[in-house]
Amino acid sequence: MDTLLYSCDQIRAIEHAAQARLPAGELMERAGQAAAAFALELLEGEAAGAVLVLAGPGNNGGDGLELAAHLARKGAAVELLHLAAERAPSFEAGRALQRARDAGVRFVDELPAGRPWRLVVDALFGIGLARPLAGRARELALWTAGLDCPVLALDVPSGLDADTGALHGPDGAAVTATHTITFLGNKAGLHTGDGCDHAGEVRVDMLGADGVHAESAQAVLNGPTLFAERLAPRRRNSHKGSFGDVVVLGGARGMAGAAVLAARAALHGGAGRVFAALLDPGMAIDPLQPEIMFRDAAGMAFDGRTVVAGPGMGGADAAIHLFGKLMDAGAPLVADADALNLAAARPDLQERLAARGGQLVLTPHPLEAARLLGVTAPIVQADRLEHARELALRFNAVVVLKGAGSVIARPDGFVAVNTSGNPGLATGGSGDVLAGFCGALLAQGWPAWEAALGAVWMHGAAADRLVADGTGPIGLTAGELPKAIRAVFNELVGWAPGARPTTPAGPRRW
Repeated sequence: MDTLLYSCDQIRAIEHAAQARLPAGELMERAGQAAAAFALELLEGEAAGAVLVLAGPGNNGGDGLELAAHLARKGAAVELLHLAAERAPSFEAGRALQRARDAGVRFVDELPAGRPWRLVVDALFGIGLARPLAGRARELALWTAGLDCPVLALDVPSGLDADTGALHGPDGAAVTATHTITFLGNKAGLHTGDGCDHAGEVRVDMLGADGVHAESAQAVLNGPTLFAERLAPRRRNSHKGSFGDVVVLGGARGMAGAAVLAARAALHGGAGRVFAALLDPGMAIDPLQPEIMFRDAAGMAFDGRTVVAGPGMGGADAAIHLFGKLMDAGAPLVADADALNLAAARPDLQERLAARGGQLVLTPHPLEAARLLGVTAPIVQADRLEHARELALRFNAVVVLKGAGSVIARPDGFVAVNTSGNPGLATGGSGDVLAGFCGALLAQGWPAWEAALGAVWMHGAAADRLVADGTGPIGLTAGELPKAIRAVFNELVGWAPGARPTTPAGPRRW
């Protein structure tokens, strides 16, 4: 399945198994054919026009040589800039080089000036690259960012780590592709971190090796199919008590807005009743959402209710006391924002949180994750999947490491990488909305894993919906998200297998 994500080590094992079944060079030829077919789609079926192939010294370059040969035979004017190695190429790459020459591909040493390219193909380096791009390769990668034509990367944009989604090196560079065709299995790095800006649209081609997967994937792309079983239409014979209570604990002086945003998200996310338990109890009503019930946090009872702790909670002694009180309550808990910062600053709270058990979801952004792990945010970002896994194992919790391509991790090491959302979510309060919505799903009986998957995906899909309707991404505000989340949620319930459409027009098909 395209949604399964494999590590580079697993891909190498798959490649080795596939090569053992095929004649020498067959796998590279298939890769070139598959890439050429995708290239023709990007050329809108017309091979006419100038195509530039950037080919590196290894087997990824060999894939590019095969592509160039196929396109040249179709009539394309293919020019190829080859960064050849000093040593002799592999048998497969050498054969591909000869095919390209025989097909009439024009080899060049410099980028032809002023050429109106219809397509540029990146075949410089594949998953084997473990160092920063340098010299000519770095210059070519940076050059691709300014192109106004499609850029097709083969397997992975050169310079991007296919496992982590980070650029190789502290001052790394990578090809900026509009499309990537990746071979033998999907890779997590194409969908998180810098991969979100460098891979473009990703297509997976198994090269006819579908049956050789020797290892089970430990990662997957997030999507509605992962939580479809929870998308049940509501029974008519139900009441507000059927859908749980959510308490948002936060709102210290000057930060009530964070708690209100989380509470609104919980309400629009379907919770039966929503309480805003504020550390600064000055706010008595939300005039835009009077259904939210405001309470003084000091006297709030948490047992039997789902708690979203952290939005605007601050770090005062009262916040520490109340968060500690939650450790003794058996309620499902979403720990966000200041709750995570309190835990990071106090080893005793960390130990109690890890030992708490029950339904627990942590929703850190990279800096909060770094504080919990005792490292820096750049270190977290350098390997988002592994640090999410580490947090999930340490706290025996489901962890949502937020950011481009949010990573959702379980304590057993299985992760999901989210694909919905856009830069409009990079705004204050967006995380509070996510936490409140996740709390609403927990209150409605969703297990922590499915609640995190569903909340993250629908939160991103709501932002995508707003942008599609003309709101943002620049200037999109967190306050606009809850109603869009409600719309996405209801449409998904209509989409779920066996569910009735929720509108006369039927559900939107995702």
